[in-house]
Amino acid sequence: MSSPAGGPERVDVAFPFGFDARGRTARPADYRRHVGELLEQLLFTTPGERVNRPDFGCGLLQLVFAPNSPELAATVEYTARAAVQRWLGDVLDLVDLHAVAEESVLTVDVRYVVRRTRQEAEARFVREVPR
Repeated sequence: MSSPAGGPERVDVAFPFGFDARGRTARPADYRRHVGELLEQLLFTTPGERVNRPDFGCGLLQLVFAPNSPELAATVEYTARAAVQRWLGDVLDLVDLHAVAEESVLTVDVRYVVRRTRQEAEARFVREVPR
């Protein structure tokens, strides 16, 4: 199969992986929610963690163990923006990604538009950072 653009058609698989009532690979029921899950997987996957895609991920989890600082927040923003554009650029348009380090908490706010539906969505990821 091919997409209207001529490339291979993207097949979305439900997360967590499972089977539908007919024994086939389950597809996501709510596409907007699925895109949010893809974003979360990307942000919290460490490069090297996936066998067939060793460069997938942005290493956000590695950064939460670094000392909290404005530099950490800037690094998270840069790393996450690059990863989202590389891995999910065909699924969503990144509107804004902002990381804030306050006290011992790292907060990453993401605003994006789901390309297929043209719906805007937001996601917030909060992790406590050891000092």
